[in-house]
Amino acid sequence: MRLFSENYRKEPRRETRGSKVKTPISFQTRTFSGIASSTDDDDKIVGGYTCQANSVPYQVSLNVGYHICGGSLISNQWVVSAAHCYQSRFQVRLGEHNIAVTEGNEQFINSAKVIRHPSYNSRTYDNDILLIKLSSPASINSKVSAISLPASFPAAGTQCLISGWGNTLSSGSNYPNLLQCLNAPILSDSSCRSSYPNQITSNMFCAGFLEGGKDSCQGDSGGPVACSGVLQGIVSWGYGCAQRNKPGVYTKVYNYVNWIRQTIAAN
Repeated sequence: MRLFSENYRKEPRRETRGSKVKTPISFQTRTFSGIASSTDDDDKIVGGYTCQANSVPYQVSLNVGYHICGGSLISNQWVVSAAHCYQSRFQVRLGEHNIAVTEGNEQFINSAKVIRHPSYNSRTYDNDILLIKLSSPASINSKVSAISLPASFPAAGTQCLISGWGNTLSSGSNYPNLLQCLNAPILSDSSCRSSYPNQITSNMFCAGFLEGGKDSCQGDSGGPVACSGVLQGIVSWGYGCAQRNKPGVYTKVYNYVNWIRQTIAAN
């Protein structure tokens, strides 16, 4: 779900509707829609698969007239996403699977507050996290439910689920309507830092495959990395998508649990 270029630059994984034709990649975030083939596993999240409908009940779509980022429901009135996805207001779409049609399980709730982390750095993407308060509580059911915050950070090698509606191609662009899933391991801190020298802070981790081929991409920004049913990561940035030795970089939610709880209590 990120982008490809022969000349890597660091970029977030956020998309806009007008960004379907990609320019050469920078220090690249993962923000955004097209239809992915349900039979070709080479052109999913990148290299993933179409999620079973409503199997990721905490996944939300942040909409500004079109899907721009993902997010995760962490209580009936709060969503966590990436700070680089910031807009002054969103329509938060819960219970989505096919974002192109109404399927009957959706809840569309406007944001009441959008709160970026006060130390977010738009150059390095450190502290790439924001909170969204919903204008009214979500109705919790089998299709819409909150994901737990972490009490610890898992070991390297732990398998996690990454999901989103982002680009499914490592070269070019194809934005799916159906939610895409990818199972990927957390990488060691040493592997992560070797892949991105002097760019990984203690608030980031890498997940994915050093051999390439499977990754998050543009349009997945802000979405979840869930490990054993716990929210451990937020899709943040990377160099290209699914490129060798350039895994996805994610915000480490564990470092922000106190900030999340304090912010919710104060708002």
